[in-house]
Amino acid sequence: MSSRNIRQASVLRRSKLAVALAMGLGLTGGAFAQSTTGTITGQAPAAAGETVQVTGSTGVTREVPVDASGRYRVGNLPLGTYTVNVMKGGAVVDSRKNVSLTVGTSSEVSFVEAANASSAQSLDQVTVTANSLPQIDVAAVDSRTVVTAETLARLPLGRNAEAIALLAPGAVVGSGDFGRTVSFGGAGVSENAYYINGYNTSDPLRNLGGVGLPYGAIDQQEVYTGGYSAMYGRSDGGVISQVGKRGTNEWHFGAQALWEPKFARSTAGNVMFPNKTLPAGYDYTDSSLPGTVYRNRDNNTQWTRTVSAYAGGPLIKDTLYMFIAAESEKVEGNNTTSAIASTVANNHYTYDLPKFYAKLDWNINDSNILELTGIKSSDERSGQYYGYDYATRQSSGSLGTYPDSTKTSSTYGIAKYTSYITDDLTLTATYGKSKTTDVQRNPGDNGIDPNIGRPDLQDPLITGGSSIANGTTTTQKIAPGANSKTHGLRVDLEWQIGDHRVTGGIDNMKYTAKDEGVTTTGPGYTWIYGRSRSPGSDLVPALGVGPAGGRGYYARRLIFQTSTSMSVDQKAYYLEDKWQINDKILLSVGVRNDKFTNYNNVGASYVDSGNQWAPRIGASWDVFGDSSLKIYGNLGRYYLALPNSVAIRGASSSTYTNEYFTYTGIAANGAPIGLTPLGPGAVSANGEYGQPNDAKSVAAADLKSQYQDEAILGFDKTLGPSWVTGAKLTFRKLQTAIDDVCDTGKIADKMVSQGLDPNSVTIPGCVIFNPGESNRFSLANANGNGRTSVTMSTSDWGFSEGAKRKYYALDMYLEHPFDGKWQGRVDYTFSKSYGNTEGQVKSDIGQNDISKTQDWDAAALMVHSNGLLANDRTHQLKAYGSYALTDEWMFSGALRITSGSPRSCLGYFGPTEADPIGYGSSYHSCAGKLYAPGDQRLPWIKQLDLSVTYRPSFADHKLAFGLSVFNVTNERKPTLVDSTYEDDRYTVSNTYGAGLYFQTPRYARLTATYDF
Repeated sequence: MSSRNIRQASVLRRSKLAVALAMGLGLTGGAFAQSTTGTITGQAPAAAGETVQVTGSTGVTREVPVDASGRYRVGNLPLGTYTVNVMKGGAVVDSRKNVSLTVGTSSEVSFVEAANASSAQSLDQVTVTANSLPQIDVAAVDSRTVVTAETLARLPLGRNAEAIALLAPGAVVGSGDFGRTVSFGGAGVSENAYYINGYNTSDPLRNLGGVGLPYGAIDQQEVYTGGYSAMYGRSDGGVISQVGKRGTNEWHFGAQALWEPKFARSTAGNVMFPNKTLPAGYDYTDSSLPGTVYRNRDNNTQWTRTVSAYAGGPLIKDTLYMFIAAESEKVEGNNTTSAIASTVANNHYTYDLPKFYAKLDWNINDSNILELTGIKSSDERSGQYYGYDYATRQSSGSLGTYPDSTKTSSTYGIAKYTSYITDDLTLTATYGKSKTTDVQRNPGDNGIDPNIGRPDLQDPLITGGSSIANGTTTTQKIAPGANSKTHGLRVDLEWQIGDHRVTGGIDNMKYTAKDEGVTTTGPGYTWIYGRSRSPGSDLVPALGVGPAGGRGYYARRLIFQTSTSMSVDQKAYYLEDKWQINDKILLSVGVRNDKFTNYNNVGASYVDSGNQWAPRIGASWDVFGDSSLKIYGNLGRYYLALPNSVAIRGASSSTYTNEYFTYTGIAANGAPIGLTPLGPGAVSANGEYGQPNDAKSVAAADLKSQYQDEAILGFDKTLGPSWVTGAKLTFRKLQTAIDDVCDTGKIADKMVSQGLDPNSVTIPGCVIFNPGESNRFSLANANGNGRTSVTMSTSDWGFSEGAKRKYYALDMYLEHPFDGKWQGRVDYTFSKSYGNTEGQVKSDIGQNDISKTQDWDAAALMVHSNGLLANDRTHQLKAYGSYALTDEWMFSGALRITSGSPRSCLGYFGPTEADPIGYGSSYHSCAGKLYAPGDQRLPWIKQLDLSVTYRPSFADHKLAFGLSVFNVTNERKPTLVDSTYEDDRYTVSNTYGAGLYFQTPRYARLTATYDF
C-alpha cells in the first residue's frame, strides 16, 4: 500500500566442573525464552534417604530426593539467592550458600561425599559465588544474552530495554522513524516480542517496540536471538524479556538521581541541502537551496533529569513480600524545524516519562506460590514553537503555535500461580490484562484552517516570495478515546519422567483496539503545494491527472482518514520433551501449533490461519563430560501473527485521496483560491475512497501466515579457569511473507482470460496476499448473491519472483566473567541480510503500515528490488567490560562499531521517467537507471561510552557517585537519509540524500545513588 507516513531447560547432568551460576554477560544458554524462573541441578551422594533442600531469600523452600545415580533437580524457582543443603535424617550434612539464579538457566551445585549426619553441626559451610568458573550451560540449545542488575549497575548504557538488547550479538538499531526499536538477525523491527514477568508487553497495535520496567526495577533481562523453545512463538526476530525485582526477607530501600546537563552535551551540527552534480536534463525542485542549511541544529540541545526510588521487603517474613519502584524522567530541549517545513520555528519541547512497578509475592505454602505484578508506563510529549529565521539565523518570540501533544499510557496487571504438585510435577499459570491509551492533539488545530504543506513551493508571483501558512501545524490527529487492550492466559505443566522432562501447555492472547488510526486535522483535509519542471506533462497520468501548465505551480488537497476498531485472537498449544540421552547428550524435541484470527471493525474475520505446526529440535553435546566444551545445534520454524493495525487501511474502510488544482491566489490562511481542477476529481492510487470493505475479499482465502525457518550450529569452550569463548553460525530464511497488492485490475484481467465478467464482482482496491505464491480470492458478486473465486499466481500479478529474505551470520566471542575484580567481553559478527522484502515495515521511507507497505503493490515497484535489506550490517564489533581499581572505584566502558546501513534510491521509472501506477517517486530507479538497495552504504557507525563510579567506604559502599560520557569521540554520522529521489519527473528533491536521523552527539550523565 502506498505510504502515507514518510518519517514516522535445563535437565540433569553429572558434571562436577561447571557451576554455571551465570552472573555475567552473553550467555548462550537457558531452558526457555520468556521464563521468569531458574533451576538448580547437580550431583549429591546417593545414599538411601538423602535429599537436597533449597532455601531462598524470598522464603521459598523445597526439598527433593537424590536419585539412584546421584542426581537432583529443583526447577521453577523464583529468582533470588539460595542456600543448598544435603539432608540426611533431617540434618544438614553439606551445604552451599549464596547460589544466585539466572533466569531460564540451570545453576549446577554438586557436592563431594557428604559427611555423616552426626558431624553435620561441625561442618564449615562453603560459600559458592558466581565467579567460580566461566559459565557454559550444556543443557542449552538456544541463543541468548542475559544481563543482570549487577551488570546494569556497572556498564554505561541507555536506560531502556532496547539499549540493553544491543549488547546481544547481531542486534542493530532500527530506523529512527519507528521510535526506539531493535532488529535481530535481519528481521524487521516489528517482528520481536517483549515480556515482563512472563506476560507479553509488546505494542498491542503495531508490535513496534514494547513496554519496559523502570531501570532500577530490572532484576534480569534476557535477549533471545534464536533457537528458542516450542513453549514460545509469535516472533521471528528476537525476544526481549525482563524479570522485575521482588522483595526478600530483608528490607531494602534506595533512591537515585541522574542529571544529563545541557552544558555537557555537544550540539548536533547543521544539516545542509545536498548539492550534487545532477545528470543532464535534471534539476532540483528549488535551485536556490543546494548547499544551504536544510536544518539548523547549532543551538539544538537538551537536558534530562531522572529520579527513582524503590522499597522491598517482607510484609510477613517467609510468607508475603512486596517490592515497589517508581521512576520519573523529564527531558527538556530545543530543536529547529527544517527550512522547508510548514512551520519554520524552534520547538521548545518537554517529555515526561514516568514508570511505576509493584510486585507482591505470596508463598501460600511450600507447594504453592502466587505472584501479582502491576506496571504503569507513560510517554507524554508537548512543545511550543518560537520564531526562527533561516535568512538571518535569528530566533524570536513565541509564535502561538504548537507541535502535536501526545500521550501514550499503558497499564498492566499480571498474576502468576505456581504449584509444585509433586517433586516431579509442576503447574504454572499466568494471566494478564492491559490497556494502552493513545492521545494526539494539537492546540493550534481550530478545526477550520487546513495544514499547509510545502509552503516554500507556493507561486512567488502570488506570495511575493514570503510563504503563507497558519496555526494548524500538523496533518494528523487521533480520535478521542483511542485505546488498545489485551488479555492473555498461559498454562504450563512440566513433568520429569526419568531422563525426560516433558512440558505441555496453552498460550493464548487477545488484542482489541478502539478508534485507532488517524484523521486529518483542520477541516478534514490538508493543502500541499508543488511545482512541476515539465509543466506540459501529466502530473499523474495513471490516475488521469493532467499537466499543471503555465509555470508549473499547482496544489493538491489531501484527505486521509483511517480510524477504525479491530481485534486479534492468538491461540497456541505445544508439547516438548527434553531428553538427557546420557551424561553428555541432550536432545530437545518440540512442536507448537499457532492459530491467528484477525477481525475488522464489525467483528468480521478477514484472516484465519488455521493450524500452523512449528517443529523445533535442538541438541547439545558436552564433549568431554566436564562442561569445558559444548557443541550445540538447533532447527526451528517460527510463525508471526498479524498485529491489529493490519485492519487499518485494509480490512476496514479508509480514505486516502488527492485532488489536484492550479490556483490564481492564496488566502490569508495559506489555502489556494481561484482553483481549476487538473483531473477527474479526488483520486486514489489504492482505491481508498471510504467505501466499506468486504472482510472476505480483502485477504486471500488461503492466506498463509508469515513464517521463517532457522538453523543454528555453534560451540562454547572454556579457556582455563577464567575465560570462555565460542562461535555459532546462524541461517534464517523467510519462507512466506504477507503484504498487500493494489494492482487489482490484474484480477479483472484474469477473469477475462477465464471467460468471466469482472463487472459481475466487487474487486477491492488492495488485497492482502502471499507474494510469490498462488492465492485464492473470494469476491462478492455485484448482484448481492453468492461469491466468485479467482486464483492469482505470481505471473498473473506480473511479478517475476516472490518474497525473499535470507540472513546468515558468524558470531564469535571471547569473555572473562566478572570475578569481583573485572569482566570483559568482545563479540564480532559477520553477517548478510539480503532479498527483496525487509519484513512487515519499510525502513527506507519510514512506512509503518504493517504488512501493507508499498512494496508488492504492483510489479513495477519490485523491478530491481533485490539487494541488501535495511537491517543488514556486514560487520559488527562490540566490546564492553568493567574494572574495579579498588573497592571504591569502578571503571567501565562499551564500544560498538558497525558497518553503515544500505542506502536506497526511489525515483520515477526508467529513462522515460514513467509512473505506471501513479505512485510517483517510488520505483527502484533513479535518473533513468535501475538502483538496487545497498548499491551504496551509509558511513560506518562508531560509539564509545565510558563511565566511572565511586562508592566511598565511609558510607559502607551504599552511597555511589557516577559519571558517564556517551559517544566520547562525538561521532555524528547519519543513520538514515532521505531516499526519495524526485518531487516530479526530472525534478530532484532538494532533500534527497539529506540526513534524517543521526547519532546522538556526545553527552554526560551524573548520578547519585544510595541503597540501604
